Amino acid sequence: MHVAIIGNGISGITAARFIRKLSSKHRITVISAETDYFFSRTALMYIYMGHMRHEDTKPYEDWFWKKNKIDLLKAYVKAVDTNNKQLILDQGRPLTYDKLIIASGSTPNKFGWPGQDLKRVGGLYSYQDLENMENHSEGLQRAVIVGGGLIGIEMAEMYHSRHIPVTFLVREKSYWNAVLPAEESDMVSRHIKEHGIDLRLSTELKEIIDDGNGNACAVVTNEGERIECGYVGLTAGVHPNIKFLEGSGIESQRGIIVNEYLETNIPDVYAIGDCAQASQPRPGRRPIEAVWYTGRMMGETVAYNVCGKQIAYDPGIWFNSAKFIDIEYQIYGDISGRMPAHYQSIYWEHKDGQKAIRIAYDKNEGHVVGFNLMGVRYRHEVCEKWLRDKTPVEEVLQNLGLANFDPEFYKEYEEEVIKTYNQQAGKQLQLKKRRSLTAALKFLNPIR
Repeated sequence: MHVAIIGNGISGITAARFIRKLSSKHRITVISAETDYFFSRTALMYIYMGHMRHEDTKPYEDWFWKKNKIDLLKAYVKAVDTNNKQLILDQGRPLTYDKLIIASGSTPNKFGWPGQDLKRVGGLYSYQDLENMENHSEGLQRAVIVGGGLIGIEMAEMYHSRHIPVTFLVREKSYWNAVLPAEESDMVSRHIKEHGIDLRLSTELKEIIDDGNGNACAVVTNEGERIECGYVGLTAGVHPNIKFLEGSGIESQRGIIVNEYLETNIPDVYAIGDCAQASQPRPGRRPIEAVWYTGRMMGETVAYNVCGKQIAYDPGIWFNSAKFIDIEYQIYGDISGRMPAHYQSIYWEHKDGQKAIRIAYDKNEGHVVGFNLMGVRYRHEVCEKWLRDKTPVEEVLQNLGLANFDPEFYKEYEEEVIKTYNQQAGKQLQLKKRRSLTAALKFLNPIR
């Protein structure tokens, strides 16, 4: 049986690896036009910043693929012929498959801005995007970045690391305020400005100006201001990369529609990762989740289904992590910029304005529903267990030391969080002094 996989990102490569673990008989071909070998997409920024080389971002040695009998084909898939089970490539003969896994990822959003297809304009998603930035960085006097979110802040930090001035256009009133609660959003907005980045809130792109030779030379905002620049970064989100599927018969809306087993409407065709859209997402989850860890989980799940061991995709409890320049960010569970009315939260912020802890709970039922952490790290497994077990918020607060993941000798803030709750609720809770790794392991794996 020949399994063809379109895309060599985390989703497609995880699928290939697990199919091989489950079966030595399947022929596996991974098709991608991006790079010869799989690399960590989340490390793109560190290549530009000089912290890593491209070869350092490859999780596997080049010989790994041949040893594990995973064929790599560097080609661009122009179309999918589902009637004849063939992939139409930009070179050579069509590739025939028995089962197809589409893991084609995302592509940066463009909203019809005049000049959006000029040279010296690009996103930050693919390795080619990184090369585009690098090719136009020599002598660059200013970059303008359009759109907030995690990709925008990464690009801003990349340029900032080379002392290239950055103007950052964000249409929201506060940075990423649809995702972050107001206090955390304000914290990140302040932090960006403190690093000398020209953050323009409530500002949108109207037009990118052509220098007469097909290159971007300036932008015009919705307020009519012209900002001179030598590069324009488009980071206003991404959308599924599925245009090549037109005419294939594969059902899609924003992404490729899949059921709980990651199957499309066409037999023997599956979709995973950023390009997949759940027909019936789990409660509290989005139909499309362009996140590294969900892509990895989808890749493992689809491998079992392709190999005849049917299991449903279960994304588990939502989490994510990132970095806003110097502020580490973690989220577990249900926290957003617009939380339901029946949610209450405990919010503590350090006086330095770069650390914060938010614990949200259901004020009707009393159990914890989410954690938002800025500049402070908590143990993933501990937070997940509390959320999964719907642990009462006061029990969580009394045992908060179990979650603390900061190294020994770092200052602890659990008592200050409890003090905040006591002031808010009129209680007198006390912290139980158990923050060691041994105590956390016993909590996660109690002796029965």
